[in-house]
Amino acid sequence: MQKLILTLLILFSFEGTSQRTKITAERLFDGEQMKSNWGVIIEGNVIVEAGPINRLGEADETFDYPGGTIMPGMIEGHSHVLLYPYNETGWNDQVLKESRSLRAIRGAKMATKNLYAGFTTIRDLGSEGAGYADVAIKQSIEEGIIEGPRMLVAGRAIVATGSYGPKGFHSDFDVPLGAEPADGQNLITVTRDQVGKGADFIKVYADYRWGPNKTAMPTFSIEELKLIVETAASSGRYVVAHAATEEGMRRATLAGVKTIEHGSAATAEVLNLMKERNVALCPTLAATHAVTQYFDGWNGKDPEPEKILNKRRMMRVAIESGVTIVAGGDVGVFPHGENVRELELMVNYGMKKIDVLKSVTTINAEVFGLKKLGKLKSGFLADIIIVEGDPTENISALYEVQMVMKDGKRYK
Repeated sequence: MQKLILTLLILFSFEGTSQRTKITAERLFDGEQMKSNWGVIIEGNVIVEAGPINRLGEADETFDYPGGTIMPGMIEGHSHVLLYPYNETGWNDQVLKESRSLRAIRGAKMATKNLYAGFTTIRDLGSEGAGYADVAIKQSIEEGIIEGPRMLVAGRAIVATGSYGPKGFHSDFDVPLGAEPADGQNLITVTRDQVGKGADFIKVYADYRWGPNKTAMPTFSIEELKLIVETAASSGRYVVAHAATEEGMRRATLAGVKTIEHGSAATAEVLNLMKERNVALCPTLAATHAVTQYFDGWNGKDPEPEKILNKRRMMRVAIESGVTIVAGGDVGVFPHGENVRELELMVNYGMKKIDVLKSVTTINAEVFGLKKLGKLKSGFLADIIIVEGDPTENISALYEVQMVMKDGKRYK
């Protein structure tokens, strides 16, 4: 009897204890600065120490990565797991010809690719005609059915009636759309409905290609956009706006959105307004790069076509303005798992490498309201990756992911 009691006491004494894991490497990017010969200690799913290797405490196991860089798990600011490159299958065909079930299964696989590429959190900006399949994929990850990143999802997204596609069909044919149309006071109902069905934030198309000759033009009035923002805010959620035109960006900014996606025709005036109103820009450079190759016959080399030159000009003005820039490539338009394309282009278009690293970690976490993520410091969640080489010397080192940990669990 005494042996049984002693055995039980020993077992209970270890119950709830967490193994301490030490990770060391040649360098560590903590979300703000690059440090030499630093490491971290993890207990459970939390970082308990971060500092010089020779000052770290003891651990139950140690993993050393000579030549590597320890960093926070990267955060993808603009993804679509329910899309894949348009040069494989056009957007219309994905929306109209593929079942939601098929798209959800493929989307789950795409989510896993994001995780293994070192993106432990992704913000997914609309199901593009697949209903709330993004909510289901998020739930399947949370329940451990599939491996994938932490997800923030927008659900169906909101468009103005008559503005969005697919288009080009007989006027009496009711075509399934890539987002949910709403107008006027009905925007309140639609916003509430999307929140109720699992949207973590609301996405709205503040402009779209519905002008003469398919030119991009504003869709909603400022008053309509404010209805969406105020309704979402009452549930503790924010709004992001697709906006490529200066006027669409201006209206969305004045209405109080959190981020503006694309911003292709941004001017110094509207970027300064965004900075004043604390609205961040997600430039999606890689999507423009990919679409220009798909549809305009560009080979990706010099000479650069006007669309690319315009994007370069926009980024130069954005950097000069001091507006907050979040990292998000619109991945899905180009292949999932190749998310680092956006970070390479951010550097190519004028951002400092250290600022790009901050954007894809600390800044994205702060803008998206992700507490305890984006930095390697005591008390933060153990979302950690190891890459080979030094991304402050060569940003493409971010492709060389050696280890991925999300919430204290190693996946790679």
